[in-house]
Amino acid sequence: MRTLLIASLLAAPVAGQTKHQAHGGGINNFIVVEEADITRFNGDFVANWEAQGWIGSDKDKFWWRTEGETKGPRLEQSEFQALYSRNIATFFDAQFGIRQDLTPDSRTYAVVGFQGLSPLFFETEAHAFFGFKGDVLLRLRQSFDIRLSNRIVMQPLVETDVYLTRVPERLIAPGPAIIETGIFARYEVRREFAPYVAVVFERRLGESSRLARVAGENPGGWSLRTGVRVWF
Repeated sequence: MRTLLIASLLAAPVAGQTKHQAHGGGINNFIVVEEADITRFNGDFVANWEAQGWIGSDKDKFWWRTEGETKGPRLEQSEFQALYSRNIATFFDAQFGIRQDLTPDSRTYAVVGFQGLSPLFFETEAHAFFGFKGDVLLRLRQSFDIRLSNRIVMQPLVETDVYLTRVPERLIAPGPAIIETGIFARYEVRREFAPYVAVVFERRLGESSRLARVAGENPGGWSLRTGVRVWF
């Protein structure tokens, strides 16, 4: 767990109430490790990380994010994004830049989209990825915090990848291909440090699920995760 957390911090997504604070036009920075956990799924220990941060002013920022998964000693999936972020409306930024995947195979994407706080305080991320190998996908992620007490927070979330092209190397068919949804319950020892437990459903969908099964891969399912969320 310690190794995973350190790797996430060094590799370099952000709480809405923090990332949208006004800072008087100066240069500021923020880093949050949203997810750093290890769980057991189908007999294997699976480690996940997800982190993001920014540096810049209220209007213009350099934004990065990274996420990935290991299964046992094997790195199953990893990606890193480097984005220019421009504030275009209250609580919303337009973003564009580059995404680089290292596994399951090396791919580079151009990225365009937006991120911000929707009505009813939904944290919303919507991005389109245009692969240099011809694959195109859309990703939508939404989450929100339900504060049960000063320290206990419930966070439902849903994320889905919709592919517009077939990616045979990754056993992906056009259409809604991958969904991740669940609820994270965290205890804020301090606002900056919160252990959590989570129930998560992550699975391939439709034809992508069938392709995975034919190839002898597990299309996904339910998992119980424990980890920590930190920001600074």
